[in-house]
Amino acid sequence: MLNQAASMALAPMLPWAVLAPLFAAAGFAVAYAFLRRARGAVWRLLAVLALAMILLDPSLVEEQREPIDDVAVVVVDRSPSQDLGDRAGRTDRALADLTAALEAEEGLEVRIVEAGGAIDETELIDALDRATADVPRRRLAGAVLITDGQVHDVPARLDGLADGGPVHTLLTGLRDEADRRIVVVNAPAFGLVGREVVVTVRVDDLPEGPGAGPALAELTVTRDGTETTVFDIPVGVDHDLAVPIDHGGSTVLEFEVEAGPRELTLANNAAAVAVNGVRDRLRVLLVSGEPHQGERTWRNILKSDPSVDLVHFTILRPPEKQDGTPIDELSLIAFPIRELFELRLDEFDLVIFDRYRRRGVLPNIYFANIARYVEEGGALLEASGPSFAEMVSVYRTPLGDILPGEPTGRVVERGYHPGLTDLGRRHPVTAALIDAAGPPGEVPSWGRWFRQIDVVPSAGSVLMNGVENRPLLILDRVGEGRVAQLTSDHMWLWARGFEGGGPQGELLRRLAHWLMKEPELEENDLRAAVEGTRIDIERRALDGAPRSVEVETPSGESVTVDLTSAPDRPGRWTGSIVADEPGIFRITDGDLTTLAVVGTLNPRELTDMRTTAAVLDPVAEATGGAVHWLAEGGMPELRRVGPDRDAAGRDWIGLRANGDYVVTGVEEVPLLPAGLALLLGLGLLMAAWRREGR
Repeated sequence: MLNQAASMALAPMLPWAVLAPLFAAAGFAVAYAFLRRARGAVWRLLAVLALAMILLDPSLVEEQREPIDDVAVVVVDRSPSQDLGDRAGRTDRALADLTAALEAEEGLEVRIVEAGGAIDETELIDALDRATADVPRRRLAGAVLITDGQVHDVPARLDGLADGGPVHTLLTGLRDEADRRIVVVNAPAFGLVGREVVVTVRVDDLPEGPGAGPALAELTVTRDGTETTVFDIPVGVDHDLAVPIDHGGSTVLEFEVEAGPRELTLANNAAAVAVNGVRDRLRVLLVSGEPHQGERTWRNILKSDPSVDLVHFTILRPPEKQDGTPIDELSLIAFPIRELFELRLDEFDLVIFDRYRRRGVLPNIYFANIARYVEEGGALLEASGPSFAEMVSVYRTPLGDILPGEPTGRVVERGYHPGLTDLGRRHPVTAALIDAAGPPGEVPSWGRWFRQIDVVPSAGSVLMNGVENRPLLILDRVGEGRVAQLTSDHMWLWARGFEGGGPQGELLRRLAHWLMKEPELEENDLRAAVEGTRIDIERRALDGAPRSVEVETPSGESVTVDLTSAPDRPGRWTGSIVADEPGIFRITDGDLTTLAVVGTLNPRELTDMRTTAAVLDPVAEATGGAVHWLAEGGMPELRRVGPDRDAAGRDWIGLRANGDYVVTGVEEVPLLPAGLALLLGLGLLMAAWRREGR
């Protein structure tokens, strides 16, 4: 629909710098004539005006204008808190009524956007900005927010919102709602394994005030989805909880408080904390039975790891060696057997016996202490030398009860390439060596070894083999601890680069960390990694794995996820699921359970879920809008108002009518044709001359 608007325009024939003095002189002359009461003064005035019209060349300009629609935005909050009570119903009804009223208005473009479904926060102002990013501010009629008022992106400065017209809020909840929540006041991101971390929590009964709830509330703390502890803590007071960290990697602590006297929702009665367990220093005791070529290899590999605190002893002078040298002239340090194997044994994370043999240095009671240490959670690595096949073997001590390989008495000394067994290709300790080992049946790319002590495996898992496919590396679990047995002392050949060397550093590092129970190297494990809203699930198993897992969502629903074998990663099955809500997802295959945290552990969306006007009141005040409670007054009347008029009342809300337009055409008509103006001017001058001549 086109509109017309007319105006007058001037097109001076001479610059104003010339015209201004001419008009001033003519005006002075006319004024002088009037003062002297000359007979032709009036005609002279008319002649000057006619000449001025010629010089100014006025014309009538008529514009063809096309009105531009104003833009109104409706932002609908679809956050989880909007599902409480009848909030969703009020939202849908208000949206339907508002849409009908807006569509009935002429010259108004309506944009409806849904927001607030983010994992962590409700961001309606950002949604409003994105919806109007392509619209000039002069075209904005205003906005209406349909929400419960829990909006988390209201800017500190509201100047930018005021230019876009009034912003009205329609609240979907009820006044004076009450709720109980738990708040994690302080929680460490890291904790030392074997120590306790202190987590500070608080239980609030909202609205806060005297008599809001009981003096104590029952709080349940669950660690890694299994171990549960119950506390009674005071309401409204910060409370410190000491929680032990007993393994490396992530430890998920879940806190759940009982329902309060008035509950809006139980969603914020639970909270969670993820604490990453790290080891302070891995204390390793290395005992070399005698000096040999591989002794320094062990030492260098362990010393190169900055997280390892190594204590190394080499037995240079056994008790049976008597050469008459006075004790005070010896530079050797006495082996502190009582301090290491009786008083401080439990302080070590790993004990390594390297080519050790019974020589009267350690009595059997200390070997029994080591066996007990392993069964109670310690770790032992035995690297065999030729003496392991003899009568002086440590297998003839109480360590024989926990070692997985029994010596046959045979020592094989010929060249061979260490290889991976089928089990070794699936085990996390040795699976990383597959590329260098090559396909099964082919010769590995690493160098040869030349000695192996023959053993018969009585327990555990054989990961590497050597001569005649005899066991070369055996891992076993004993009680709460772990044992590894390497039946050769020629790994030092790899360290020296013989025939290209080999991955001795990677192998021993992964072996030591498996012995010390690093979660990343668990061979039978269920893990979950979160990328955005996608949960990637991995099941590790040596003897096969379930074809599916059950995933319990934070809202209590159960979803089955199928797992598929990873061809390039033997022993691993993977699957994934996309999360549509924040919180803790519990994943289980029937035997193992793990947790996955999507989004922020304790999102702001769940912190306070009561309906409030306090957050958006400043927005309404800054933009000239209003806040209405749908549950009390229903849907307010919609009106269009001028840019300078009030945009809200007790039972109505207004949107700005800007009246913007674009010019589609212009027609210009001279008010006085040049020829006619010239004749008129000359005629008036002659009339003035004739009048004055009488």
